[in-house]
Amino acid sequence: MSNRYASLALELTTALDDERPVFVAGNFCEWFPDIPRYQMQKIEAGKYHFQFPPDFQFDQSLEYKYTRGGWDQVELDTFGEAPQNRKVITKGIVQKDFVPYWRKNGAVYDTSFVPIIETVAERFEIPQLNRNRRVRILLPYDYYTSKKSYPVLYLQDGQNLFGEGSAYGNWEIDKKMAILSAQGKGDIIIVAIDHAEGDRLHEFAPYTHPKFGKGAGKKYANFIVRTLKPYIDRHYRTLPERQHTGIGGSSMGGLISIYAGLMYPEILGRLMIFSPSLWVSEKIYFDSIEFFNPLDTKIYVYAGGKEGQYMIPSVERLKEAVFKQGWSPERLRFQLSTDPKGEHTEARWSKEFPKALDWLFYQKS
Repeated sequence: MSNRYASLALELTTALDDERPVFVAGNFCEWFPDIPRYQMQKIEAGKYHFQFPPDFQFDQSLEYKYTRGGWDQVELDTFGEAPQNRKVITKGIVQKDFVPYWRKNGAVYDTSFVPIIETVAERFEIPQLNRNRRVRILLPYDYYTSKKSYPVLYLQDGQNLFGEGSAYGNWEIDKKMAILSAQGKGDIIIVAIDHAEGDRLHEFAPYTHPKFGKGAGKKYANFIVRTLKPYIDRHYRTLPERQHTGIGGSSMGGLISIYAGLMYPEILGRLMIFSPSLWVSEKIYFDSIEFFNPLDTKIYVYAGGKEGQYMIPSVERLKEAVFKQGWSPERLRFQLSTDPKGEHTEARWSKEFPKALDWLFYQKS
């Protein structure tokens, strides 16, 4: 047996530290998560060290993860997802690692950070469409004990965003916000607007379609910026400026969110667009050139390779159309995220949500 890793040392830094010990578990110990021999030494708060012993025998490529004593206490990435196994191939080195987040008692989020969910109205009036709609709001967990004002993100398809969700599943934004809040990235108000059920496609379509007829998207977008946003700004502690105001959605909800951002750049400065139904009208590409005049705007677009052969090419075309105007990076930032294996599901959008939120509201570049 080889002792090629006998001089290997691991140095771990973790953002969220607590009283639990840290162990190294891997293919060298049959992935047992709490063997005393592989417990790390705590150097100071958030910093740990482990030196493989001189008699350590292992002749394969070494793979490992960090745990706090069990697989229900294993390391997670920044957004609460399970990372890939860590790997070491070279011998005689100091491997420096970082863990941003941990499972605790099997849970990926701390319930004390779950946002406060309230109903703004069961039947909020949409005068532009002569309809009513349920609107709910997710407030930061400490909203009522703080005096802060917050950015606001308006999301479509409220039935699919949190709680029990719908038959299609949900984004679990309440859980994702708890994960972000534990890292100091949860100071955002989210307004969830229910969709129109059978009239959803018509309401979210901003243009006339040969099969579906004239869309009501123009009136719906006007409702968000002219009726709903002023109401939310009056009744909650918001940062009302455009650079603190976002809109987002998936599929048809993504399409109407793009349209609203193009038509009202003076109101909406942050766009979260997942798997947009750009097929509804080619006109969206021309509008992105004719009407869009960004002022410190950030656009995050996601698309999956298993959503049809045109999904990724369509969002790439959208990005190209937006940048044809030659906006500077100081004025417009566009983040395109694609996943060749990504499907058109709430579960996939759930994974993308915290990444998009972090980039839109917390990353400066």
